[in-house]
Amino acid sequence: MIDNVRTALSVNDDPGILHAFLRTPKWEQREQSTVKEAERLLELLDLSDVAKEQSNSLPYGRQRRLEIARALATRPKLLLLDEPAAGMNPQESADLMHLIRRLRDEFGVTILLIEHDMKVVMALSQRVTVLDQGEKIAEGSPAEIKSNPRVIEAYLGKPKAARK
Repeated sequence: MIDNVRTALSVNDDPGILHAFLRTPKWEQREQSTVKEAERLLELLDLSDVAKEQSNSLPYGRQRRLEIARALATRPKLLLLDEPAAGMNPQESADLMHLIRRLRDEFGVTILLIEHDMKVVMALSQRVTVLDQGEKIAEGSPAEIKSNPRVIEAYLGKPKAARK
């Protein structure tokens, strides 16, 4: 796994093939700093205990964390998380929400979250946009979205009295 993160880190900091081929001091210094940064990201994402494991041997929730570590390694300004809680149990989802808050706060990265788990969306979002069959039907704060009649109708159905 550490190699997955190291590879992503090299996207922004490649000393050049000549330095790598000759293993110059510049290359050695870069390798050391890359390993340290990869270890830091794995620690942040609670993966340091499995740093030497193959990524495909990890449980699903930890594979998702590795994906996030690789994305963070590229130093993004915007992090797009497409259904990060999909397939997770309630404890994994709670851990993920805590992690996403930490990423936002510690990295100062803007996070665009696409998610169907409303508990996750409402707990993390400052602003929510709701689509129904590809059409935007609402936008606002989580509190505004929770009480929006179009959202309620689209996702919970019409009240019995309105169906008659």
